[in-house]
Amino acid sequence: MNLTALFKVSYGLYVVSSKMDSKLNGQIANTLNQVTAEPAQVAIALNKDNLTHEFVRHSNVFSASILAQSTPMKFIGHFGFKSGRDINKLATVEYRTGQSGAPIVLENTVAYIDAKVVSSLDVGSHTIFVGEVIDADTLLDHEPMTYTYYHRIKGGKSPKNAPTYRKEEDQPVTVQTEKYKCRICGYVYDPKVGDPDNNINPGTPFNQIPDIWVCPICNADKSEFEALG
Repeated sequence: MNLTALFKVSYGLYVVSSKMDSKLNGQIANTLNQVTAEPAQVAIALNKDNLTHEFVRHSNVFSASILAQSTPMKFIGHFGFKSGRDINKLATVEYRTGQSGAPIVLENTVAYIDAKVVSSLDVGSHTIFVGEVIDADTLLDHEPMTYTYYHRIKGGKSPKNAPTYRKEEDQPVTVQTEKYKCRICGYVYDPKVGDPDNNINPGTPFNQIPDIWVCPICNADKSEFEALG
């Protein structure tokens, strides 16, 4: 069996948010699919270790903000590589409360879906929640972020709790030595790509990046990067 066939499945990039009493939280997710048209229903897969999973299980509501292709890596890192157990992720982000009561993240969002859970399925490390859509709207006429674009163009990596996480992403990679990898989150700085979101132009060698620059995903200092070779 060749499980690399699964790498050909297409995904997007979303901020899935929920509530538990007065507390709010959100996380990056890449597994969201429409499963029926009438009524409109969508399914999401959340890792059981994630705080958002706990919130959805408690409240039976969730929202999904579909991220734009232009979404900064720092924004993705905020929701994907930090825990709501340590910080209030919504404190510095524009959002509004949806009809379900779940927060809807509005920044970098091309469209959103607001849903109430109607069923769930335990699949081991994750739970699949099926939600009936109670509200939805388009906010920006921009291209949505695909997971392929996030990986190949943005240089992003999968969090370990993602259903599509690949162990080889944490292994040494044979690449040119001018690429540098963040030891904290696995982000790879490629001089050919640079970090345009943070004013680092393509073609900038790592040693020419200002010392105040930090990892665009997890905010780790430049000292936390190691050369790949």
